[in-house]
Amino acid sequence: MAKGGGVVKNLSVGSQVKIESYKHNGTIHRIWQNNTILQVTSEQVIGVNEATLVIEREGKEWITEEPGVFYFSKKWWFNVIGLLQEDDVYYYCNLSSPFVYENKTVKYIDYDLDIIVYPDMTYHLVDVAEFHQNKKQMNYPRDLQYILDEATDQVIQLIEQREEPFSIGKTKYWYEQFLNVHQ
Repeated sequence: MAKGGGVVKNLSVGSQVKIESYKHNGTIHRIWQNNTILQVTSEQVIGVNEATLVIEREGKEWITEEPGVFYFSKKWWFNVIGLLQEDDVYYYCNLSSPFVYENKTVKYIDYDLDIIVYPDMTYHLVDVAEFHQNKKQMNYPRDLQYILDEATDQVIQLIEQREEPFSIGKTKYWYEQFLNVHQ
């Protein structure tokens, strides 16, 4: 899988896609089977999954419990999932490569570090030990730490400014659009 960039071809509103997360060494990390695209631009994809099958690297399968509004960008070194739980929205942000789109699949490299954002917009960075372990084991490039530090700063700025993708109103809007498509 090529890192970053990629051309979004034959992807339109209402398209069903898979999402595949890889590790730096090219191994599959996780697959989300059914995801609905709600917006496509030259740089960004927004969509929703609800009660979708997820397949883990080791073969374990599970179904998502809450709807998720996902945001992928060709410029960001992160992606975001807004998880709707009753009246609250939690965000899960993966520090990752920019996405590529190939064979009806959104693909990205997961770089272990995650930021969890709570409904009151407090947040914390998780999986730091996993990042350092994989950094050594998979021989991450030297400049990757700088890129991910910059991405973390960008995420924090977006959270603090409550800008999309960290806008609860916009996340709920996208979920409403999904419901309108599936009525």
